[in-house]
Amino acid sequence: MSRHIGWIAGAAAAALVATGAITYAVAEDGGSGNLRVPAADSADAGFARDMAVHHQQAVEMSYIVRDRTGNEEVRRLAYDIAQTQANQRGMLLGWLDLWGLPKVSSEPPMTWMGMGGMASGKDGALMPGMATDAELKKLGELSGKQAEILYLQLMTDHHKGGVHMAEGCVAKCTVGVEKRLAQGMVDAQRSEIGLMTTMLEERGAEPRT
Repeated sequence: MSRHIGWIAGAAAAALVATGAITYAVAEDGGSGNLRVPAADSADAGFARDMAVHHQQAVEMSYIVRDRTGNEEVRRLAYDIAQTQANQRGMLLGWLDLWGLPKVSSEPPMTWMGMGGMASGKDGALMPGMATDAELKKLGELSGKQAEILYLQLMTDHHKGGVHMAEGCVAKCTVGVEKRLAQGMVDAQRSEIGLMTTMLEERGAEPRT
């Protein structure tokens, strides 16, 4: 097992442990009768809705690249990102259910951050950092090293957008367990950005931005 792969596996395991602990904490809070339910237009609800959408695209990209390359390091990274973000997405949607709040909003994404006009939604890019439909199509058409490079570039952009949004929750959310999850996302995704930058360098490429 390479040093990179070992780091990824350890990070994924830690994220799953943290996810379980946070889910348990929310359940306990709800069971005590002391659950503080945020408003539908709150940062807590907005972050849960928007990050669930953001995460879903990361899962999609990760499964696309696993079918387009035989490189075990990239495949393992993609698998770990898909599993971690699918797990977190389930938690975010579960919290909205727990709070009795809608999973969609008539307001533009990131309105809760005061940034509702940051992304036009053109060609599927609903929030900063998200890939367009054309980019996803291209990823599905490439193979080998070319697919690896585009995936790493797209996911680096995706993580940068996710970190920015998670930092917004850390600053604005009021539910403690959600703020802690958001901070965990910031820390993990920043580390993965560094890892992906190194992986791009190994392939003679670099992040797009």
